Amino acid sequence: MTSNSSPATQATFAIGDERTANRVVDNISESYPDHDLAIAAFEVPGGRWDITMHFVEPPDQDLVRALVTEAAGETAAQSIVFSTVETKDWVKASLADLKPVSAGRYVVHGSHDRDRVPPNKIGIEIEAALAFGTGHHGTTRGCLLLLDQVLHQRTPKRVLDLGTGTGVLAIAAAKTLRRHVLASDIDARSVIVARENAVLNGAGNWVEAIKATGFHSPRFRANGPFGLVLANILANPLRQLAPQLSAHLTPGGFVILSGLLPHQASSVVAAYSGAGLKLLRRLQIEGWSSLLMQRR
Repeated sequence: MTSNSSPATQATFAIGDERTANRVVDNISESYPDHDLAIAAFEVPGGRWDITMHFVEPPDQDLVRALVTEAAGETAAQSIVFSTVETKDWVKASLADLKPVSAGRYVVHGSHDRDRVPPNKIGIEIEAALAFGTGHHGTTRGCLLLLDQVLHQRTPKRVLDLGTGTGVLAIAAAKTLRRHVLASDIDARSVIVARENAVLNGAGNWVEAIKATGFHSPRFRANGPFGLVLANILANPLRQLAPQLSAHLTPGGFVILSGLLPHQASSVVAAYSGAGLKLLRRLQIEGWSSLLMQRR
């Protein structure tokens, strides 16, 4: 999200443990576009977690409390303090304490940690206002771990990142393989962000980011079939896309699926099994499931 001089709404409260804090971050993040909200959760002495949210526009406070109630209970929701703050520094401040996240050979980090990436790792620098898309979210970490596994075994010639968001997965694949990766998203702003992040990470010549809904673009046919598809979206669209996604895979091609709550994973596996894929591995990180499947 971009900073400006107009006031923003800040909401702060405390949570007793990390798992609950993660649930709150996930609930809030899924309900607000990334250009409308920045959210950060940090551990403080004593094991408590402080959560700070910044909204570009004044939020529906009842909705925010309802989302927090769902994840952490009514007591936490009623403790939220809303206030008005200047926006010029809070985006930077919300990111400054995010530590680098390691997932296999990858380290996702902000610019303030650029020098902390080990020389034997692949750094991916992302300046995003949300835990979603920075690598701190369980779905992104799960995808990166499964990507690392696949690329240790195979070298797919054609890769697609479907629903690319900030471009983390496309950048990771492009920097590892040093070849073209197609990245798509239904949101025009996400496409711009993904392109900017690819350039920032030295992968601008490899990552082609396009705006597309599902597989409705001639670029999919022109670039496919794909030996690897990454799709960190949500359960419902993933289930609906199963036949089309399978049709765009090479025989023996891999797909990494995420954005799934644990109870949703089985139905997604069933949809893709029906489309000719088999499950190879399932990860669960911070309450989110990620799947590695292969076309038979």
